[in-house]
Amino acid sequence: MDTDRIVADLHAHTTVSDGTMTADELVDVARDAGLDWVAITDHDRVHPDVGAPVVERDGVRVVRGIELRVDAGFERLDLLGYGVEHTDALDVEIDRLQADREQRGAAIVDCVEDRLGVDLGIEPRPGLGRPHIARAIDESSTPYDYADAFDGLIGHDDPCYVAREVTELERGVELLRDACAIVGLAHPFRYDDVDAALNVARDLDAVERFYPYGRAVDDAKVERVAAESDLLLTGGTDAHERTLAEAGLPAEAFAPVRDRLPNSALDPDLDTA
Repeated sequence: MDTDRIVADLHAHTTVSDGTMTADELVDVARDAGLDWVAITDHDRVHPDVGAPVVERDGVRVVRGIELRVDAGFERLDLLGYGVEHTDALDVEIDRLQADREQRGAAIVDCVEDRLGVDLGIEPRPGLGRPHIARAIDESSTPYDYADAFDGLIGHDDPCYVAREVTELERGVELLRDACAIVGLAHPFRYDDVDAALNVARDLDAVERFYPYGRAVDDAKVERVAAESDLLLTGGTDAHERTLAEAGLPAEAFAPVRDRLPNSALDPDLDTA
């Protein structure tokens, strides 16, 4: 048995937010990557085609999740909720956030089109995010590619950047605690103030430990905070394109997470411990 094999990728996006895979395509890619579990964690949205907190599709267990951006005062952070149950309060907040995303996306598109003199061919819609706009810029006749779009047009402090109205931290944690089996902090080393972000994680259920940062990080710090605060360690690829299992959890690391998810005893042939 390969004890290092990644069995669970718990951070992936679909076309419902800013990913390029549908839910069905994501399951196919997960299976081809040798995964037993995958979590759909679309931005500020619960995938409408995942009908329960945990479902099985073609031999892969799919965890219904969400990635919710919150304002912590010192910085905006991303929270990950796993095993989501719909609540009226969370659904209302998601509707508000999606309306804001649609309006914000329209404002960014208008600015880019006016500034560059192009038609990006994007219609405002729920789930519209900057990656969609950056891809359209990359495919347009302008000299900007995807990275350039974020570096010079729509990134923070760039001329066409428009901020979103995100959820306050305390409210976001409350909403997710009422709706999710597990609430954690995403990618702690992506924030400007790592220590402050990890202090927020101390009051949650989990913190993301396995993540493809592409740079040196202090994994021992995350593990120390998790041990001190009794946090689960989660992880995943943060997939937006068609790649999974770039990061995630092997069976031993996933076992305590799996035990906290609803319906985890369903179909024991898929157990990975």
